[in-house]
Amino acid sequence: MRAGTPLHALTRALAEHGLALPNLGDIDRQTVAGATATGTHGTGAALPGLSAGITGLRLATPDGRLRWIDEVQPDLLAAAQVSLGALGVVTELELAVVPTFVLRATEGPDRLDRALADLDELAASHRHVELYWFPHTDRVQVKINDPLAPDEAPEPLPRWRYLLDDELLSNGVFGALNAGLSRAQLLIPSVNQLSARALTARTYTGPSHEVFCAPRRVRFHESEWAVPREALGEALTRLRRWIETSGERVSFPVEIRLAAADDAWLSTGYQRENAYLACHHHVARDPARYLGAVQQIMAPLQGRPHWGKVHTLTADELAERYPRHGDVVALRDRLDPDRVLSNPYLERVLGP
Repeated sequence: MRAGTPLHALTRALAEHGLALPNLGDIDRQTVAGATATGTHGTGAALPGLSAGITGLRLATPDGRLRWIDEVQPDLLAAAQVSLGALGVVTELELAVVPTFVLRATEGPDRLDRALADLDELAASHRHVELYWFPHTDRVQVKINDPLAPDEAPEPLPRWRYLLDDELLSNGVFGALNAGLSRAQLLIPSVNQLSARALTARTYTGPSHEVFCAPRRVRFHESEWAVPREALGEALTRLRRWIETSGERVSFPVEIRLAAADDAWLSTGYQRENAYLACHHHVARDPARYLGAVQQIMAPLQGRPHWGKVHTLTADELAERYPRHGDVVALRDRLDPDRVLSNPYLERVLGP
């Protein structure tokens, strides 16, 4: 596919040919190149991020050459799968796909401690599991997606329920509520308690790309961190303690996901199974204090930041967390010695 193809256009085109991506995140507005270059992932303890599915790509390097990179050059492919745009301009990608499949989505409320205690069992029993924890509460929403068995009858989500839950409540009401709470932050803990207790269970089926992805029209600042899976409990304990003692009011749920290890050099999943914690603030609020605290909490847990989201780590700090960071820098020196593709972000995370 062409690198600038949006994920939502790609998944629809694949479906027309009876094909699908094996996993997706919950937003599909990114381009394929942008999503893979920054290490975008979904959830699933046995499934790596989108970049791991790249089997080949065409790279326009800064010297003006077009290079096709695939498994014949395994090191170059591993570097280019999550490249941050530092090695060249990706113009085409080849991704591994699977036959189309239908997912059964099961969603419902639970208590945080119980959901965490059950998480390993849930992850072993179901293909996709994620939690949404409501700060200032002990409540979570648990989302489970599993492929529909051949003998199971589809149960599509009624149109009215989609419009009510996903459009009106999750976007319209949630957006208006957060805009108001940004000016009345003392109300946030009480509103979170009410919101968490208002959650209801639902089960439905649909094509995989429609179940994975949901409309996200409320704008926000986000920072997401990958920690070793066994460190999830400690990460959440520290985050909860900070929120409780800092006076910060957090209205957005914290998203918790799991993913398998892979071999892409700058992937958050490089040779490590991870738990991911995604933290958000409404766009009307200054995110520096909250997201800065999240970064400090994740640092001693070997937290690796999502490349496309908020963080302030430098090249020296990142080199301690990515064993192949130096190899990517060396490859960049070889492919772009004049820094044709450099920018302030790349200078911070890879060096000048």
